[in-house]
This record gives sequence, C-alpha cells and structure tokens, in this order.
Amino acid sequence: MFRFGFYDIIKDMSDSRQPLAEQMRPQTLDEVIGQSHLLGEGELLRQIVRRAEPVSLILWGPPGTGKTTLARIIAREVNAEFVELSAVTSGKKDVERVIEYARQNWNLNLRTILFVDEIHRFNKAQQDAFLPHVESGLITLIGATTENPSFEVITPLLSRTRVLVLQQLTKDEIILVLKRALKVLKQSKRVSPKALDYLAELADGDARVALGNLELALSFGEKVTPEVVKAAAQRRLPGYDKKGDAHYDVISAFIKSLRGSDAVAAAYYLARMIDAGEDPKFIARRMVIFASEDIGLAGNGALSLAVATFEAVERVGLPEAKYNLFHCAIALARSQKSREVTDLMNDAFSLAHKYPNSPVPLHLRNAATKLMKDLGYAKDYKWQAGFRHEKGFLPEDIKDML
Repeated sequence: MFRFGFYDIIKDMSDSRQPLAEQMRPQTLDEVIGQSHLLGEGELLRQIVRRAEPVSLILWGPPGTGKTTLARIIAREVNAEFVELSAVTSGKKDVERVIEYARQNWNLNLRTILFVDEIHRFNKAQQDAFLPHVESGLITLIGATTENPSFEVITPLLSRTRVLVLQQLTKDEIILVLKRALKVLKQSKRVSPKALDYLAELADGDARVALGNLELALSFGEKVTPEVVKAAAQRRLPGYDKKGDAHYDVISAFIKSLRGSDAVAAAYYLARMIDAGEDPKFIARRMVIFASEDIGLAGNGALSLAVATFEAVERVGLPEAKYNLFHCAIALARSQKSREVTDLMNDAFSLAHKYPNSPVPLHLRNAATKLMKDLGYAKDYKWQAGFRHEKGFLPEDIKDML
C-alpha cells in the first residue's frame, strides 16, 4: 500500500476526526521539537532544504522521534512529490507502481521523494530493486527504521544514502510538545503541571505516545490530574526486541557495568531485561561467560556461582529466579577482576593460528616403545609433581613468544 503527494499532510489543524498526534504534526523544520543536532544552523537537513537539493537518506531512530514528519517536510520544502510506502504492507507490485509513477513525474520535470517506512522489513531483493533508480536520480529515497541499518539495510543501498540518527526526545522536549498541543486546543488550564510531567514521563521519549495519552486524558473530564492520566494512559512498552538493537545494547551495558564493578547499574540493566521478557537463561549464560572472561583467577568462586545461578534459573524459573540472577550479578560486579585467563587464551590462540604445525619437542612426547626412547622421546622427563624440564614445554620456534 502506498500514498501519493503531500496532500495527505494535515492542512486543517482543527479537524477533530484526526488523532491529536496527526493534527500536531509539524509542517516546517522550525516547528520540529528536538533533533537539534540535525536541524541546527548549518546542519545537513537545514542545508538540504536551503539548497532545495534532496539527497537519499536513512533516518534511524526510536518510534515517535519525527522520521515521517521530517521526510514530509523535506518533500514540501524542496517542492517534490511525496510518495509513502510501508514495508510492512507493501509488495513488489507496489514498488513497481511507485517507480512507474516516478517516471511520469520525471517526464514532467518533477522530483519524486519515496519514503519507505520500516525499510528494514524489506528483504535484500526488495531493497535491491531501489538501487538503479536511486543511482539514476529517478527517485530520492528516504528510508525510516528503528533498527540498526548496518545490519538491516543492504550495503549497496547504504553506500548511496546518508544515515542520520534521530535521538529519543528528552522529557523537557516532550513537555514542549504537549504544551504546544494544549495551546492549539486552548486547553492549557485543564492540565495540571504534575499531570503534564507524568504524561512526559510515561511517553519515554515518544511524542506520538505523549499526544495520544494527552488526547485520551482530556476526554475523561474537566481537570486532568496525575490520577486521570494514570487511568487513561498506557505506559509505553519497553523498546526491547530480542532480535533488535535494544537487546544487544542493554546486554552490552549490563556486561560493561559488571566489568566496571558498578552493582547499581548492573542491577538496573538486569531489571530492564527481565521486565522486557528477556530469556533468563540467556542472562545467566552471559554471566557464566563473564565469570571466566573478566574475573577468572581473581575470584575462582565466581564461575561456580554463575553456573549454580544458571542451574537455579533452569530449575526454579521466573519470577522467583530473579533473586538468583540479582544475587549473581551483584556478586560478580563486586568481585575483583582479572583478564589473565582471557589474555593468555587469546595469546595462545594467536600462536596456534600462526604456528599450527610446530613439532612437539621430543622430550614431551610419549615413549611408548623402545625405539621411541632411543630416538629421545621423553628424555630426562620425570613423572613428578611440579617437574619443569630444562628445555621447557613449548616448541623450539615459539618458546620465547609467550
């Protein structure tokens, strides 16, 4: 499914049939709240609009940060036809129709900006279909994604676009969005400052969620208080896809907090993962690895605790196993750290990869027959604890490298 033109963009701000978030969609760059790193004087988006020369972009950021809005504004400001595709509902025929439409525009000396929402949901073949048309200038592609484009957008397409990272709106920026909406609606007096603050907190950086919650809260009664907001609004679900960036970002922050001996931070990230429905065995498995990788010989009991935690998670399960997970995480964070095991392991693999066929010294070989003994196998080796042979234990060509 796709839509043509910026005729779909809101023209009548007073149309109450439209959701408040749509009514309040900014129409110019100056109306956009947030993203100052992209919209400040001299920044790329300002330059594109000022020169009226659109370039293909990938807009990467969390929901509700303005990806669709920015694409529409760019199209309007550079006087281009705006065509919108959703990668969720569109197929090959939709793309073909858009390309044909773009050719008609080309013949009329009109630009076409193709906006692909959730472009990461298109497979490689579907993304490949855009390449020749982006290269020829038939279309200017603006893709929107909540996932890391390094993994979700094909390399040839990335090389032909600029990736812009949109940041989650701050709480203060969300409050500005809400105040603007209340001013337009002439409802500012109906919402208490504490209710406004609570709405911003619940939105978690998503302007669309904030405006949706405000709209619902206003429909409840005369005065909007925190209690009304709580009854009307829905807290935004954690932005945590087990196959997406947040999954890897949060577990990375958790491990780094353990490594940095920050028990409070480690507990915070652990709680986020559990709340978001992460597999507790995945968390426990990572702590088993951490116990050897980052604590190692500095605390030999760490590995036993981590393994016991993994077994407890398997046998007990959530929610009770959260005690075991937090017990282990806090203990690992507070433990002394050592990378000796990891460093020596890496050095050993490096040598093994560089010298995979170095002959084992004769004095270390097993002398299973008289002939072997005569050849020097196991010569001067003694079967006693702590025995160190005068010739050492490494092959001759690498014995001084570790």
